[in-house]
Amino acid sequence: MNRAFGKIYRFALIVLLLIAGIALERFGVIEYLSDPYELQYLLNLSTQHIWMVFVSMSMATILGLAVGIIFTRPSYRKYSGVVMYIVGLGQTIPSLAVIALAMSFLGIGFKPAIFALFVYSVLPIARNTLAGITAVPGWIIDAAKGMGMPNRRILFEIELPNAMKVIITGFRVSLVINIGTAALAFLIGAGGLGELIFVGIDLMRPDQLLAGAIPVTLLALFADYLVELLGLVVVPRGLRIQEEMA
Repeated sequence: MNRAFGKIYRFALIVLLLIAGIALERFGVIEYLSDPYELQYLLNLSTQHIWMVFVSMSMATILGLAVGIIFTRPSYRKYSGVVMYIVGLGQTIPSLAVIALAMSFLGIGFKPAIFALFVYSVLPIARNTLAGITAVPGWIIDAAKGMGMPNRRILFEIELPNAMKVIITGFRVSLVINIGTAALAFLIGAGGLGELIFVGIDLMRPDQLLAGAIPVTLLALFADYLVELLGLVVVPRGLRIQEEMA
């Protein structure tokens, strides 16, 4: 069954690639990118896009993990609901509005774009960190305490490893959202692949629009795949085997 499914998957992938190639040729994307200047321009915008995602995700990951860990501690757990509500306010506002608000007090350029992407990316990481640690069975923690393990060792050797699958899922969601939202950073002068997308829309040039939209999609898919590989490294092997057996 798995072998047959693998053959169908490969066949479907080949057909999809052929269709994509025909579509790219028809809309002039291949001809557009055959120009060395335009190709270099695309690479420069891709670098800007990736740098914005990297910086904002680094900040969001640090704060999200810190919030999730701090408010699972017994003395702070009662405040977790209020804190999650405050952190989640950023995602209740449309992404374009968050960018506009950031621009209103940080001006235009790289800084407001990073701030807006950071605000929009914190919630999934913080919420999943909180949920993952809270879901660790109490008897495991009690057993660790009974063995004389200090709280710090319990956190890093028991709670975080057992919660890592849930945390990775939150990071994965946040990263994909961040990559897509970063395309809007062009509207406040931060560059990125959104420049090709919006200029292509304004000039009614589908080749330029697709030359920006397709790399954003590929970046999101590639990032999702990399996070999946990361999960194989950071999630304890015993938990992965247990899940596969279940």
